[in-house]
Formats: sequence, C-alpha cells, structure tokens
Amino acid sequence: MTSIYASRRSRLAAQLGAGAVALIPTSPERARNRDADFPYRHDSYFYYLTGFTEPHAWLALFNDGRSVLFCQPKDVEREIWDGIRLGPQAAPAALAVDQAFSVNELDTQLPGLLENQTTVWFPFAAHEGISSQIDGWLNKVRARVRMGVSCPSMQQDVCVLLDEMRLIKDTHEQDTMRRAAQISAAAHVRAMQLSARMLRDGLDVREYHLDAEMLHEFRRHGSQFPAYTSIVAAGANACVLHYRADAALVRTGELVLIDAGCELDGYASDITRTFPANGRFSGPQRALYDIVLDAQYAAAAATRAGARFNDPHNAALKVLAQGLLDVGLLSHDKHGSLDDVLEKKAYFPFYMHRTSHWLGMDVHDCGSYVEPGEANTEAAKADPITGQMVQPRPSRVLHPGMVLTLEPGLYVRPGDGVPEQFWNIGIRIEDDAIVTAGGCELITRDIPVDADEIEALMRA
Repeated sequence: MTSIYASRRSRLAAQLGAGAVALIPTSPERARNRDADFPYRHDSYFYYLTGFTEPHAWLALFNDGRSVLFCQPKDVEREIWDGIRLGPQAAPAALAVDQAFSVNELDTQLPGLLENQTTVWFPFAAHEGISSQIDGWLNKVRARVRMGVSCPSMQQDVCVLLDEMRLIKDTHEQDTMRRAAQISAAAHVRAMQLSARMLRDGLDVREYHLDAEMLHEFRRHGSQFPAYTSIVAAGANACVLHYRADAALVRTGELVLIDAGCELDGYASDITRTFPANGRFSGPQRALYDIVLDAQYAAAAATRAGARFNDPHNAALKVLAQGLLDVGLLSHDKHGSLDDVLEKKAYFPFYMHRTSHWLGMDVHDCGSYVEPGEANTEAAKADPITGQMVQPRPSRVLHPGMVLTLEPGLYVRPGDGVPEQFWNIGIRIEDDAIVTAGGCELITRDIPVDADEIEALMRA
C-alpha cells in the first residue's frame, strides 16, 4: 500500500517545478462541546499523499521527490487516553517517507526547509490560518537573507495540481469505491424492507428508524463513517433537498426518499432511492417515478469517455421536461414546446439542481467542471431564472477513471396550477458511475431502481 502513496508523491513532486516545496497539513481536531471532540476525519489531500490518518501532521514534499513528515511524538501518557501513535521514528518505514520529525518541531524545522527554495505550494483557503502560518515561517527565512539565504518569492495553490490528479481514480481507488457502494446498497435494501415490514405489522415507523438501519449496516461492514449526513425524508419532506433525518412519521401511501452513503477507507459512496413506504406505488407516484428513472437511464447512456460533463445533465433534462409536459405539470399552451421549456428553464420549479457531481474521497469531490485551456465558443447570455449574465464555458471532457453521480429528480410542492394528485411527491434516483471507454459502470446497482423490482424487494 505504501507504494501507492509514494507514487502519488512522486507524480506531484514532478509538477512542482525547480526549487519548489509543497506543504500539506492534515485536518485539525474539532471540539464538539466541552470535553468532547467531533469524530476525527483526516484531510483528503494529505491522506491522498500519505495514507496517514492521525491528526496534527504535515507533509513537506520537494520537487526532487524528497518527503518529510511531521507527526505527533510518542507519548505514553497521551497514548493511554487517545490511542497508540505511529511516531516519527517509525514513520519513514511505515509510510515510505524520507524523514520524519515531531510536529512540535514544526516551527523550528520549516524555515530551514524553506531556505533557498523558489516556490512554496500549499492548499489555499483549505485550512483556516494556513497563509499566516506559512508567512510566519517565510519571515524567519527573510530574517536570514543577509547571511546569503534566499526566500521563496512565489506561492502557488497545490490544490490546482492535486485536484487534477484526484479526478482520475486508479484501480485501487475504484475497487475501494466499489466496496463502499456495495455496503451502501445493502443498507438501502435493509431500510426499504424495514419500512414495509413495520407498516405491515402495524408499527409506527419514524425517519430515524430507517436512518438507524442505514448506520447499522454501514458499521457492520467496516465503514468508518457516513460519507455525509444522511437524508431520510418521508412524504412532503422529500421536497426539501437537504432535509435531515428526523422524527417524522413514515406513512402508508407516501414515498420515502433516502440519500445516504458510507465512507470506506477514505472514499465516499452516494446513493439515493425513493420508494413507497409500504411497498406499493400509487398511480401518480409511479408516473413521476418512471419519468425520473427514464431520465437517469438517459444520463447513463450519455456518460462515456469523450463525452462532456454536461451531457448527462442535458440528456436527463430533456426526459424530465418532456415528462412534465406529458403528465400536465407543464402545459404546451403556457410553456410552449420541449425546446421552449428547456430554453426558458420552465422545469426549474420541479427540478432545480444539477444531475451530477464528482465523487471520490469527498462526496462532492474536487476537480474542475470546465475543460482546462479550452476557449469559450458562446456569447454571454442572461439566465432566464436569475436574469444574471452567464458566460458558458466548455464543460469537462470525460475520461476513463473519472467518477460522477447521476441523480435526476422531480419535486412537486402544492401550488396554483399544480394538479393535486402530485402534491408533496419528491423523487430522486442516484447512482455512482465510473467512466469507461465505452460507457460507464454503475457501481451502486446492487439495489434495484425499477419500480416493479422495488415493490418485489419490499414484499420479500
């Protein structure tokens, strides 16, 4: 495993330029209240380069490939309370770094490591106070210039380089994400079946019952955390995009939307399923559900190497917009043709988010959504919703190994002109897709999406 991280450090070092050093810290521990901290989670950039999960650590990487780690020193008393530390003496062999020091020596060692370098790279705006901290070390270097020492004159954002590296997932990353997806899919299955079973047995079902079932399955299979705060939304709550699992009743005849995924070994999964609480779709629910599912199929068909990041979104939009016209949520008399609906964003009251985002170490992973170096080809135009001028830029070309979500949805709130049969129906279907040369691999399909299959699963 250490060879993976060493290889990444070598690739990054080769991009730094002559006389350059990169400084990357991990995340700090954060107090929850009084004498309790939030569960610790490492910084993704730092972990990507080291595989090291302890807090209070820094990596210094030079353009010649030399690496220096700063980590917590061994401390018998603190280890009794907080757990065993790797320590600087064991770090070089364990992590394949060239040197390691106690993090307590950071302020004394860093100025010397920065001397006679031309450029210092660090993650801009990723950690509070990092710019001031680095300025303090540079000032110590500047204080020695009369002794013949030179100080780095340039500062660069290392995220620019690391974001590009992280955008393409290697085979190890893809395998980890597949395992995370399998765990998350099994959790969704459990929650679906629990909902139907409890309602059949005449029991009260709350959103937190389903949330608990998800968390149990995550941890049962070794996931360290949820990848994000789970959304478990019953009935009208499903029309709130970032609703948090709460205590609302799950009722027969309503839909439940669960957007939840686990994190495994530093990598996220992200799945949304919408299902009937008791296992049977009503007619209006099924009509909207099938539109969203067809939109997701269209998005998946548009996801392949050589396509653009926006292609899945545009493919899904066409299906959603036509579906809204077909069921009467939009009308030809008022909104015009399909092209008119798309141009004017008349679908926006029912579908207001994008269809995809990058996925990886972070659930909304890093990486540019526009193609680097490609010039604009379209004139700026006014957004029909906000009225603000928007300059379109060519979206990212997809390459094998990129991972993105495919998550179209429809959200229907009560309102004038909205057929009552569709009120308070919120539907989203989300899967994780690895881009391949000929298409994409949907790694979260261990849980069904077809409405008939969902009903069959919930009868089991």
